[in-house]
Amino acid sequence: MFIALAIILAAGFVGWLVWRAVKGKSISVHLVMYGLCALSGIYAIVFFMNMDIPRPAKILTAIALGIVLIYIAARQQRRKQQGQHDTKVG
Repeated sequence: MFIALAIILAAGFVGWLVWRAVKGKSISVHLVMYGLCALSGIYAIVFFMNMDIPRPAKILTAIALGIVLIYIAARQQRRKQQGQHDTKVG
């Protein structure tokens, strides 16, 4: 079931990119990279969840990984905001 969901999401992303191109809207590089990163994350989670490991270990590992990724994203955003604030002031 997870594999089918990942394939559907990948096809949806590609279809969305094609739809934007047909409509004549711009497709920026960071948008494509964000989508590819999200798809690779989905495939990694699907692969991980299909491994032969006890379910509680999978859940705890997924929660811990989520916490780490949220911390990293918040730290990068804070640095970016401080850099923009320093540019405006100085």
